[in-house]
Amino acid sequence: MSKTSKTSDTVAQIKSMADEGFSNAQKGFAEAQATVQDNLSKGMKGAEELVSFSQGNLEAVVKAAQIWATGVQELSRQMLTTVQATAEEGMANVKALAGVKSVKEASDLQASFAKASLDKSVAEMQKISTDFYRLAESAAAPLTARVQLAVEKANAFRV
Repeated sequence: MSKTSKTSDTVAQIKSMADEGFSNAQKGFAEAQATVQDNLSKGMKGAEELVSFSQGNLEAVVKAAQIWATGVQELSRQMLTTVQATAEEGMANVKALAGVKSVKEASDLQASFAKASLDKSVAEMQKISTDFYRLAESAAAPLTARVQLAVEKANAFRV
């Protein structure tokens, strides 16, 4: 083999190695680019889900606040109505006391009024307590649902 032939073979080998290296580099870059695009796509999807979930949380807080505000207004109206009724009953009792003819009649009337007032107050407090409990439960429902959804999503990541 002549020196020119050896040089040509060496150049051909170097060229072949360079072509193979370039081809491998192109494949590596293409795979890396595909991996980066896939990860970027997954990251964007995750970010969109996070924004959507956060928006749902905000909506749940707003809904809970609306339920609470409406309920508190209704409870306030109930209490005001109760106070007005109690005041009217008190005035009626004072008028009735003004027309009594004996201390015994006044004492009986006052005892009857006190018993009726106490019974009514206990019943009204029970009603308000029950209504308040229902209000708290209703207002918490949107938030409870979001917490439950968050737990479900967190459990889905574990599997």
